[in-house]
Amino acid sequence: MLQHHGHDVVVVGAGIAGLAATAALVAAGRDTVCLEARERVGGRLLSAAAPPGALDLGATWYWKGERRVADLAARLGIDTFEQPLAGDTLVQDATGVRRLHGNLLDAPARRFAPGAEALARALAAELPADVVRPDSPVTAIHRRATGGLDVRTPGSVLHAEQVIVAVPPALALARIDFGSHLSPELVRLAEATPVWMGAVAKVVARYPAAFWREAGLAGAAASRTGPLQEVHDMSGPGGRPAALFGFAAAQAVGPDFEQAVTAQLAQLFGPAAAEPETLHIQDWSGERWTAPPGVHHLADHSLFGHPLYRRSALDGRLHWASTETADRYAGHIEGALTAAERAVTASLTKQATAEEANSCSR
Repeated sequence: MLQHHGHDVVVVGAGIAGLAATAALVAAGRDTVCLEARERVGGRLLSAAAPPGALDLGATWYWKGERRVADLAARLGIDTFEQPLAGDTLVQDATGVRRLHGNLLDAPARRFAPGAEALARALAAELPADVVRPDSPVTAIHRRATGGLDVRTPGSVLHAEQVIVAVPPALALARIDFGSHLSPELVRLAEATPVWMGAVAKVVARYPAAFWREAGLAGAAASRTGPLQEVHDMSGPGGRPAALFGFAAAQAVGPDFEQAVTAQLAQLFGPAAAEPETLHIQDWSGERWTAPPGVHHLADHSLFGHPLYRRSALDGRLHWASTETADRYAGHIEGALTAAERAVTASLTKQATAEEANSCSR
């Protein structure tokens, strides 16, 4: 039997955007719940423990000028450090491997000492009990005849005055039944918008030591032959844990992928790179709650931050808050926080207007 509950706001997704929106709404005194399909929070903020730190399998960096993520990390007490930049770059093509002077791939950036996922875990830990509800995939969002929206999960129906969708739009359209309530223009846009990282496999190789630094290399490499198209140093503060990571097209992942990766790393960085202590392969295209079917075909990144995402849907009650919908820093953690901030403002404004109208009608 389905349970029925009423709330001011329901947030869909407990990635960093959904958690930030939930925290802001709770702080504003709104009765808010955050529904997460996975059993964990964080979404594309995912880190593997690697004492004395962690290895990021999703989001890794933030950059100068991204004040929201910097302020959040400082408030939560999460230590950050500068991405190592010193050393030369390697370029790989059909003719072999060339060494170029200086780090030509990496820009000054900062990383999170305990891993990016620590942001999400710390933010969720601050919320009251039962606000974040894992293992609760949203299956439908429909208008209510009496006003507001119904948000359905396999075990419940939540009645909400406002809904914030903090998952990629293409994923939302693939996994959530909106009936015929969204405009055809919005449906076409959402279905065509790429999912950041959705068609990518991220590979992280951990080693006993950052041996490439002793050779004067930055750990940065660009390749035209692959499978890794680019490689970066993912070592922690002081070089511990020592690691390299790279990006590959998710479609390249197959039975021989691991062997091809270690062979490529050895070609780039020498025999010591052939045998990592651990090799993590995170294929985001295979994540049901990140990537919709056909994610590999979504390639028009100019749709990120489209003006339609800044307009509330469903009579002004549904708001978009994933990083893909941000008009600035789309694809970054900062973009997710920017979109969440916008969605919260829209939600609070709409609810305050409704409350004022109800008060005047009495």
